[in-house]
Amino acid sequence: MRKNIVAGNWKMNKSLQEGLALATELNEALAGASLNCKVVIGTPFIHLASVVAAIDTRKIGVAAQNCANKESGAYTGEVSASMVKSTGAGYVILGHSERREYYGETSAILNDKVALALANGLTPIYCCGEALDIRNADKQNAYVQRQLEETVFNLSADDFNKIVIAYEPIWAIGTGVTASTEQAQEMLAFIRSLIAAKYGQEIAENTSILYGGSCNAKNAPELFAQPDIDGGLIGGASLKVADFKAIIDAF
Repeated sequence: MRKNIVAGNWKMNKSLQEGLALATELNEALAGASLNCKVVIGTPFIHLASVVAAIDTRKIGVAAQNCANKESGAYTGEVSASMVKSTGAGYVILGHSERREYYGETSAILNDKVALALANGLTPIYCCGEALDIRNADKQNAYVQRQLEETVFNLSADDFNKIVIAYEPIWAIGTGVTASTEQAQEMLAFIRSLIAAKYGQEIAENTSILYGGSCNAKNAPELFAQPDIDGGLIGGASLKVADFKAIIDAF
Protein backbone atom coordinates (compact mmCIF):
# COMPACT_ATOMS: atom_id res chain seq x y z
CA MET A 1 0.00 0.00 0.00
CA ARG A 2 1.56 3.27 -1.07
CA LYS A 3 1.97 6.14 1.37
CA ASN A 4 0.56 9.63 1.19
CA ILE A 5 3.47 12.05 1.60
CA VAL A 6 3.73 15.80 2.06
CA ALA A 7 7.37 16.81 1.70
CA GLY A 8 8.65 20.33 2.20
CA ASN A 9 11.65 21.60 0.24
CA TRP A 10 13.13 24.61 2.03
CA LYS A 11 15.65 25.16 -0.79
CA MET A 12 18.38 27.71 0.11
CA ASN A 13 16.39 29.44 2.83
CA LYS A 14 16.67 29.89 6.59
CA SER A 15 19.78 30.28 8.72
CA LEU A 16 20.53 27.42 11.09
CA GLN A 17 18.80 29.24 13.91
CA GLU A 18 15.78 30.12 11.76
CA GLY A 19 15.56 26.57 10.45
CA LEU A 20 15.64 25.11 13.94
CA ALA A 21 12.89 27.48 15.00
CA LEU A 22 10.77 26.49 11.98
CA ALA A 23 11.30 22.77 12.56
CA THR A 24 10.51 23.12 16.26
CA GLU A 25 7.33 25.08 15.51
CA LEU A 26 6.21 22.42 13.03
CA ASN A 27 7.01 19.68 15.51
CA GLU A 28 4.84 21.38 18.11
CA ALA A 29 2.01 21.95 15.63
CA LEU A 30 1.94 18.24 14.74
CA ALA A 31 2.56 16.87 18.23
CA GLY A 32 -1.05 16.02 18.99
CA ALA A 33 -2.24 15.67 15.43
CA SER A 34 -3.59 12.50 13.87
CA LEU A 35 -1.93 12.47 10.47
CA ASN A 36 -3.15 10.81 7.29
CA CYS A 37 0.18 11.27 5.51
CA LYS A 38 3.91 11.04 6.07
CA VAL A 39 5.46 14.47 6.65
CA VAL A 40 9.02 15.16 5.44
CA ILE A 41 11.06 18.37 5.57
CA GLY A 42 13.96 18.89 3.16
CA THR A 43 16.48 21.19 4.82
CA PRO A 44 19.87 22.61 3.80
CA PHE A 45 22.80 20.34 4.68
CA ILE A 46 23.93 22.43 7.65
CA HIS A 47 20.53 22.00 9.33
CA LEU A 48 20.19 18.24 9.09
CA ALA A 49 21.73 16.93 12.32
CA SER A 50 20.35 19.76 14.43
CA VAL A 51 16.83 19.42 13.03
CA VAL A 52 16.83 15.64 13.49
CA ALA A 53 17.78 16.13 17.14
CA ALA A 54 15.09 18.77 17.69
CA ILE A 55 12.01 16.97 16.34
CA ASP A 56 10.06 13.75 16.79
CA THR A 57 11.33 11.76 13.84
CA ARG A 58 8.50 9.28 14.30
CA LYS A 59 6.22 12.12 13.20
CA ILE A 60 8.43 14.05 10.77
CA GLY A 61 11.00 12.66 8.35
CA VAL A 62 14.04 14.69 7.35
CA ALA A 63 15.50 14.92 3.85
CA ALA A 64 18.66 16.37 2.37
CA GLN A 65 18.08 18.36 -0.79
CA ASN A 66 20.91 16.66 -2.66
CA CYS A 67 23.90 14.37 -2.23
CA ALA A 68 27.14 13.78 -4.10
CA ASN A 69 27.59 11.27 -6.90
CA LYS A 70 30.82 10.06 -5.30
CA GLU A 71 31.20 7.86 -2.24
CA SER A 72 34.05 9.83 -0.64
CA GLY A 73 37.37 11.48 -1.47
CA ALA A 74 38.85 14.73 -2.70
CA TYR A 75 35.63 16.45 -3.77
CA THR A 76 35.79 19.77 -1.97
CA GLY A 77 32.41 21.14 -0.96
CA GLU A 78 30.45 17.95 -1.67
CA VAL A 79 28.32 16.00 0.81
CA SER A 80 28.10 12.23 0.40
CA ALA A 81 25.07 10.01 0.87
CA SER A 82 26.78 8.35 3.83
CA MET A 83 27.29 11.77 5.44
CA VAL A 84 23.60 12.55 4.96
CA LYS A 85 22.67 9.21 6.50
CA SER A 86 24.94 9.85 9.49
CA THR A 87 22.90 12.92 10.45
CA GLY A 88 19.81 10.79 11.01
CA ALA A 89 18.08 11.97 7.82
CA GLY A 90 16.11 9.29 6.02
CA TYR A 91 15.39 10.90 2.65
CA VAL A 92 17.20 12.78 -0.11
CA ILE A 93 15.68 14.88 -2.90
CA LEU A 94 17.39 14.07 -6.21
CA GLY A 95 17.01 15.34 -9.75
CA HIS A 96 15.24 18.58 -8.86
CA SER A 97 14.84 20.82 -11.88
CA GLU A 98 16.98 23.52 -10.26
CA ARG A 99 19.86 21.05 -9.85
CA ARG A 100 19.49 19.92 -13.45
CA GLU A 101 19.27 23.46 -14.85
CA TYR A 102 21.70 25.43 -12.68
CA TYR A 103 24.27 22.75 -11.88
CA GLY A 104 24.22 20.62 -15.00
CA GLU A 105 23.09 17.37 -13.41
CA THR A 106 22.80 14.74 -16.12
CA SER A 107 21.12 11.36 -16.13
CA ALA A 108 24.53 9.70 -15.66
CA ILE A 109 25.22 11.80 -12.56
CA LEU A 110 21.75 11.11 -11.18
CA ASN A 111 22.12 7.37 -11.71
CA ASP A 112 25.17 7.43 -9.45
CA LYS A 113 23.42 9.60 -6.85
CA VAL A 114 20.37 7.33 -6.70
CA ALA A 115 22.56 4.23 -6.38
CA LEU A 116 24.59 5.75 -3.53
CA ALA A 117 21.47 7.00 -1.76
CA LEU A 118 19.93 3.53 -1.84
CA ALA A 119 23.18 1.86 -0.81
CA ASN A 120 23.22 4.07 2.29
CA GLY A 121 19.63 3.36 3.26
CA LEU A 122 18.19 6.69 2.14
CA THR A 123 14.85 7.03 0.36
CA PRO A 124 15.30 9.07 -2.83
CA ILE A 125 12.53 11.52 -3.70
CA TYR A 126 13.26 11.54 -7.41
CA CYS A 127 12.08 14.54 -9.42
CA CYS A 128 11.05 14.70 -13.05
CA GLY A 129 9.15 17.23 -15.12
CA GLU A 130 9.10 19.48 -18.15
CA ALA A 131 9.66 23.14 -18.98
CA LEU A 132 7.02 25.39 -20.54
CA ASP A 133 8.27 25.07 -24.12
CA ILE A 134 8.00 21.29 -23.93
CA ARG A 135 4.50 21.50 -22.46
CA ASN A 136 3.44 23.98 -25.15
CA ALA A 137 4.74 21.61 -27.84
CA ASP A 138 2.70 18.77 -26.26
CA LYS A 139 5.86 16.72 -25.80
CA GLN A 140 5.69 16.44 -22.00
CA ASN A 141 4.88 12.73 -21.89
CA ALA A 142 7.81 11.72 -24.08
CA TYR A 143 10.13 14.04 -22.14
CA VAL A 144 9.18 12.68 -18.72
CA GLN A 145 9.30 9.12 -20.02
CA ARG A 146 12.85 9.68 -21.23
CA GLN A 147 13.88 11.18 -17.88
CA LEU A 148 12.66 8.05 -16.10
CA GLU A 149 14.02 5.58 -18.63
CA GLU A 150 17.49 7.15 -18.45
CA THR A 151 17.64 7.00 -14.66
CA VAL A 152 15.41 5.22 -12.17
CA PHE A 153 14.14 2.67 -14.70
CA ASN A 154 17.68 1.26 -14.62
CA LEU A 155 17.03 0.07 -11.05
CA SER A 156 16.08 -3.45 -10.11
CA ALA A 157 12.46 -3.95 -9.10
CA ASP A 158 13.51 -4.27 -5.45
CA ASP A 159 15.39 -0.97 -5.53
CA PHE A 160 12.72 0.86 -7.51
CA ASN A 161 10.24 -0.18 -4.83
CA LYS A 162 12.26 1.94 -2.35
CA ILE A 163 11.96 5.30 -4.12
CA VAL A 164 9.37 8.09 -4.31
CA ILE A 165 8.67 9.93 -7.57
CA ALA A 166 7.88 13.65 -7.63
CA TYR A 167 6.50 15.21 -10.81
CA GLU A 168 7.31 18.91 -11.01
CA PRO A 169 6.06 20.91 -13.99
CA ILE A 170 8.91 23.41 -14.14
CA TRP A 171 6.60 26.06 -15.53
CA ALA A 172 4.58 25.90 -12.28
CA ILE A 173 7.42 26.16 -9.73
CA GLY A 174 7.55 29.44 -7.88
CA THR A 175 5.45 31.13 -10.54
CA GLY A 176 2.11 30.95 -8.78
CA VAL A 177 0.84 29.07 -11.83
CA THR A 178 -0.39 25.58 -11.02
CA ALA A 179 -1.12 22.80 -13.41
CA SER A 180 -4.83 22.19 -13.45
CA THR A 181 -6.01 19.26 -11.39
CA GLU A 182 -6.73 17.45 -14.64
CA GLN A 183 -3.21 18.11 -15.99
CA ALA A 184 -1.60 16.93 -12.76
CA GLN A 185 -3.69 13.77 -12.52
CA GLU A 186 -3.15 13.00 -16.20
CA MET A 187 0.64 13.15 -15.87
CA LEU A 188 0.81 11.18 -12.63
CA ALA A 189 -1.45 8.51 -14.11
CA PHE A 190 0.86 8.39 -17.13
CA ILE A 191 3.91 7.98 -14.89
CA ARG A 192 2.17 5.17 -13.00
CA SER A 193 1.36 3.46 -16.30
CA LEU A 194 5.05 3.63 -17.28
CA ILE A 195 6.01 2.05 -13.95
CA ALA A 196 3.44 -0.69 -14.49
CA ALA A 197 4.79 -1.40 -17.97
CA LYS A 198 8.35 -1.60 -16.63
CA TYR A 199 7.93 -3.26 -13.23
CA GLY A 200 4.38 -4.60 -13.11
CA GLN A 201 1.09 -3.40 -11.69
CA GLU A 202 1.84 -4.29 -8.08
CA ILE A 203 4.95 -2.11 -7.87
CA ALA A 204 3.15 0.67 -9.76
CA GLU A 205 0.33 0.61 -7.22
CA ASN A 206 2.84 0.69 -4.35
CA THR A 207 4.83 3.67 -5.68
CA SER A 208 4.10 7.05 -4.12
CA ILE A 209 3.99 9.77 -6.78
CA LEU A 210 3.92 13.38 -5.62
CA TYR A 211 2.90 16.58 -7.39
CA GLY A 212 5.29 19.50 -7.02
CA GLY A 213 4.26 22.77 -8.61
CA SER A 214 2.83 25.64 -6.56
CA CYS A 215 0.73 23.33 -4.44
CA ASN A 216 -0.90 25.33 -1.64
CA ALA A 217 -3.55 25.10 1.05
CA LYS A 218 -6.26 26.19 -1.38
CA ASN A 219 -5.66 23.66 -4.15
CA ALA A 220 -4.23 20.78 -2.10
CA PRO A 221 -7.60 19.15 -1.20
CA GLU A 222 -8.63 18.90 -4.85
CA LEU A 223 -5.20 17.71 -5.98
CA PHE A 224 -4.87 15.12 -3.22
CA ALA A 225 -8.33 13.75 -3.96
CA GLN A 226 -7.13 12.50 -7.35
CA PRO A 227 -6.51 8.75 -7.62
CA ASP A 228 -2.86 8.99 -8.70
CA ILE A 229 -1.69 12.00 -6.65
CA ASP A 230 -0.18 10.70 -3.41
CA GLY A 231 0.90 14.03 -1.99
CA GLY A 232 3.07 17.01 -2.76
CA LEU A 233 6.63 18.29 -2.89
CA ILE A 234 6.09 21.73 -1.42
CA GLY A 235 8.39 24.72 -1.87
CA GLY A 236 7.52 28.17 -0.58
CA ALA A 237 4.49 27.05 1.42
CA SER A 238 6.71 24.77 3.53
CA LEU A 239 8.49 27.81 5.01
CA LYS A 240 5.45 28.84 7.05
CA VAL A 241 4.06 26.32 9.51
CA ALA A 242 0.43 27.42 9.17
CA ASP A 243 0.57 27.10 5.37
CA PHE A 244 2.40 23.79 5.45
CA LYS A 245 0.10 22.30 8.07
CA ALA A 246 -2.95 23.31 6.03
CA ILE A 247 -1.53 21.25 3.14
CA ILE A 248 -0.81 18.32 5.47
CA ASP A 249 -4.40 18.54 6.73
CA ALA A 250 -5.72 18.30 3.16
CA PHE A 251 -5.43 14.50 3.49
